Amino acid sequence: MSLQPITAKELAQKILADENVFLLDIRGEDDYNDWSIQGRNVTSMNIPFKQLENETETVEKQRPDNQTIYVVCARGISSQKGVEILEEAGIDNVTYLEGGMTAWSEHLEPVKIGDFSDGGELYQFLRIGKGCLSYMVIANGEALVVDPVRMTEVYKNFAKDKQASITTVVDTHLHADHISGGKILAKDSEANYYFPSQDDEGLTYDYNKLEDGTTFTVGDSIEVNAFHSPGHTTGSTSLIVDNQYVMTGDTLFIESIGRPDLAGKADEWVDDLYQTLYERYKELSQDLMVLPGHFGEMQEINDDGTVQEQLGRLYQQNERLQVEEREKFKDLVTDNLPPQPNSHEEIRKTNMGKKKPEEDERREMEVGPNRCAV
Repeated sequence: MSLQPITAKELAQKILADENVFLLDIRGEDDYNDWSIQGRNVTSMNIPFKQLENETETVEKQRPDNQTIYVVCARGISSQKGVEILEEAGIDNVTYLEGGMTAWSEHLEPVKIGDFSDGGELYQFLRIGKGCLSYMVIANGEALVVDPVRMTEVYKNFAKDKQASITTVVDTHLHADHISGGKILAKDSEANYYFPSQDDEGLTYDYNKLEDGTTFTVGDSIEVNAFHSPGHTTGSTSLIVDNQYVMTGDTLFIESIGRPDLAGKADEWVDDLYQTLYERYKELSQDLMVLPGHFGEMQEINDDGTVQEQLGRLYQQNERLQVEEREKFKDLVTDNLPPQPNSHEEIRKTNMGKKKPEEDERREMEVGPNRCAV
């Protein structure tokens, strides 16, 4: 093999930079259709591994301008054999994604949102393969982390590079689509951990209550205020950061809204969702920049690599925020729910501390796309 494998980080940076990328995904058709690597300038084709030997000419014909072929499989094992098959057929400039879709799902790419006027920085961590977004506020050697995923070493190493100590960790709600790293990160960092008590369905560990009006100060300069925003869950809480940003968790996204059904209570929680979106958020400054907990499509990523938009503009652009009639909104939400996230009940139990799966099982539980939006 003449080329080195490409890492998930290298591939993510190419896609975020809008480079042309040609992917050959050799997983099964159903797996590919359910979840694949996307990007503005990504060309992707699916030929299952068992068919590849008979389809090498098709690959060469479909390759644009002799671009590098990146072969993708589930874990980066079959793809190595796929590279050999292509090279034996006389096709060059071929390599594979190291670690496959598993590595893609776990990669976090930190992107700077901006600087604060009184000093400090705000970073967004894109889990590009899963659509999860988490955040770090840094000021005067202290760091606040919001909605961390289970790959907690990324946050610890990033804070260390920034010469900051993680002092506070917040989960905005009980997550159902991915395993939270909140409690573990707080424990390892000796930080205060906050969680909305209304989402406590039997947590097996201690936490500080995240409630409407709870306030944090990062580095004695950046103020963060909690704002109860139920609907996705009954305890869902947004964070207003330095009166510039609102971190909306899974309640409001750039092109959609959070789903209210992951605890099996859609009919109960859809009224809360309506009230949050059409009343509570409208009481906030419409100049606030919305920083959501997820993104769905790659077009939600801005040219600077961030996922953010002004709250007022979302009320003009997001179709889910333009259904003023309550009953019509309820029907829209409950009639358009996508398939539920893989293993969402097991993930909820894990996030409550009731289930303690091994690392391989945790990875398997999180396989698949983000499905938190309506």
